[in-house]
Amino acid sequence: MADGSITKRCGCRHNGKRLGVKCPRLRRGNGWNPHHGMWAYQLELPPDATGARRQLRRAGFDTRDAAATERDRAQALLDLGGTDRLLRRHVADLLHRLRHGEPLPDRDTLARDLHTTPASGGAGAPTVDAGAPLTLGVYLTTWITDVTGLAPATLRSYRDHINKYWIPKLGDVPLHTLTAGHIQSVFAGIEARNAEILTARRSEQQSVRDSVKGVRTVGPASMHRILATLRKALNDARRLYRHRLVDHNPAESVILRSGAPPKPRLWAASAVNRWRHTGRRPSPVMVWTPQQVGEFLDYVDAHDLELSALFDLAVHCGPRRGELAGLHDYDVDLTANELTIVDQRTSVGYKVIEKAVKSAAGDRVVPLAKETVAGLREYLARRAAWKLSAGDRWHHSDVFFVRRDGRPWHPELITTRFDRHVTRAGLPPIRFHDLRHTAATLMLAAGAGIKEIQDTLGHASYKLTADTYTSVLQELKHSTAEATTKLIPRRRPRGGDLEAEGGRRSAA
Repeated sequence: MADGSITKRCGCRHNGKRLGVKCPRLRRGNGWNPHHGMWAYQLELPPDATGARRQLRRAGFDTRDAAATERDRAQALLDLGGTDRLLRRHVADLLHRLRHGEPLPDRDTLARDLHTTPASGGAGAPTVDAGAPLTLGVYLTTWITDVTGLAPATLRSYRDHINKYWIPKLGDVPLHTLTAGHIQSVFAGIEARNAEILTARRSEQQSVRDSVKGVRTVGPASMHRILATLRKALNDARRLYRHRLVDHNPAESVILRSGAPPKPRLWAASAVNRWRHTGRRPSPVMVWTPQQVGEFLDYVDAHDLELSALFDLAVHCGPRRGELAGLHDYDVDLTANELTIVDQRTSVGYKVIEKAVKSAAGDRVVPLAKETVAGLREYLARRAAWKLSAGDRWHHSDVFFVRRDGRPWHPELITTRFDRHVTRAGLPPIRFHDLRHTAATLMLAAGAGIKEIQDTLGHASYKLTADTYTSVLQELKHSTAEATTKLIPRRRPRGGDLEAEGGRRSAA
């Protein structure tokens, strides 16, 4: 723009097109024509939350000085945010939304709204606490754009929580007036919706039950994660932003029901019988018995030679799905009867992401039984045959478990195939991740200690392993007690004696 950010423009048109700054009548000799056109200015604003460039353009000034004065006032408003990108962007939002002819916000009023005071550490440097114009929705939108250092899955989870719960419910609440009561009301709404879903599921009307088909309730653990997203965002507002947007974090005062994960339960005969009649599971986390595991492995051996070895390894050693999909050829040492787990292939929004395992404890060496090694050798023989058959169509990679054309498995597809096999085999349902719990159960049944199971599964703490499998261990003890009594031969079973005696008394 001529003269830096200030120029003249007019409303003249040529062939129906506005000339603007190109009108020849704006100039007279070597200067501006004082009798034609109006002065205007343009000011570069901070990018919006998406990173898009934007400008403040204002026209209609009688003199150049008037345009320059307002431009400088607009710049002073931006400077209220100091070097803080969030506050500068917030002020820019206010300026960018101004309509034609609408005056700029009063600087003193805006400064007071932002609680701006001179900083003691530097001349003119502002210190901003919380501002009434800055709403929770505006802050969260900016925060989730600027936050760094998050894993892709965590970032997606944060975005989902913000867009589904916090902005729709509390987005208009000024950040500095947010209270624990506001936050608690959101969870009260979630609980009310859960109650509606559960009531509809029990309805005698098919249409009502169908209305919530596939609709999931929000469990205690999920609520804790939703709260954790807001707590993290507000902690950053309190500590990381230079201007200290809030004095305290109200999310820290919110109390929710325990979000402890449910304990694994065995698919004992009584539980299976109830499930077949009602469709209900004793726990969201279920574990197969050794007999059920055998039925599943026999089924996949007969119906899915692509994944049977992967399922077998999951059952006996308990790697996570991403760890199985992320195994490389050099991670599997069949001579030493062990595999090394270092990497994983996970998915976020169906996009595959390769990364290191989730913790130092997850980086581990897992011993393999001879039968498992034999199964993996059979798989490698089949893979070699697939490669020979595919010829030039073979996808070369160093991933251990691949499809018939050499492509690595998508983690979600592994789960899809697993669920399909469970249904077709007629087995009580478990999640793919429950194979990990099943592996721990089998190790417990074989006499392994908690420490050994912790190391094999890659748990970060002994307590986590012990707490998770205590319930399964109790159920196993009951099963062991039943099996032990059957090892001792008796002339007449105890139940038979009581029944016989009762019959004699009746006859008498």
